[in-house]
Formats: sequence, C-alpha cells, structure tokens
Amino acid sequence: MQIENNKVVTLNYTLKDNDGNILDKSDDGTFVYLHGAMNIIPGLENALAGKASGDDLSVSVSPEEGYGVRDDSRVQQVPKNMFENGSDIQVGMQFHAQGQNGEVLVVTVADVLEDEVVVDANHPLAGKELNFDVTVVEIRDASAEELEHGHVHGPGGHQH
Repeated sequence: MQIENNKVVTLNYTLKDNDGNILDKSDDGTFVYLHGAMNIIPGLENALAGKASGDDLSVSVSPEEGYGVRDDSRVQQVPKNMFENGSDIQVGMQFHAQGQNGEVLVVTVADVLEDEVVVDANHPLAGKELNFDVTVVEIRDASAEELEHGHVHGPGGHQH
C-alpha cells in the first residue's frame, strides 16, 4: 500500500535544524497522521506521497512549506499586568491569547521587561529549514469516522 490521501500513516522520524541539532524525534511508532487532512506540514506531507511501508527518506523542508517565514509584526509588547502572575513570567513560557479575529493563538515569551512582556506569535520553528529523516512504519485505510473527523483515532476510538 502506498501513502495517498485518506490513508493513516505511522512514521518514525528525527527532525534536525541546519546545524544538525535534533529538534524533535519520534522513533517508537506512535506518530500517526491522516494523509491529505493537513495534519502535518505541507513539505513533509508532499514528500511522503507515494511512499510505502519500510521506505526511508531524508527531506529538507523550506520555511514556506513548513511553519512559515517569520513575521516581525507577530511580535509585540504587552503590559505585564495582563498576565495572572506577572512577576513569575520567564522567557520561553507559552500562553494562549486571542487574535484579532477571535482565533486562539499560542504566544511565546521572547523577553521580560520591567513593566512589559515581549510575546511572539510566530511558531517556534517559523523561518527555519527543517530536515527530516523518516521511516514509514505502516499505512492503512482510514475509518469512516477518522475521515469524518479529519484525524486519526486511537485503538479505542476517538478521545475527544
């Protein structure tokens, strides 16, 4: 069976930056996604199309096909008193915020100033070239429920 839309795919992968630093890794057969449902970044999904169980591949994904290019307009200073515990905020912490159109954003604390906090709504991997070493572990047909919901369900059905 080959990877194509509406197939459930199990992968093992290692993700590195251009300096060879490991950014993420899943090598225990637990990374599972529904192909064609935009559950993973486009550059990786496109590279996996047509692959079969047991295939190994190395893929470099540009920012445009990954988490996007960095957008400096997504970095802003906000008053420290907007946070419940303003004195305990540290660089690297992440918070949920509401965007201009009511959407939920994840922001990362980039800097803590005396009375303000610099937050960054870019994805932490935005602007980075991503280098994947991937092994296709398994491919199966998606269930009707998985297709309806747009994502993979665990062995006991959906957990949401």
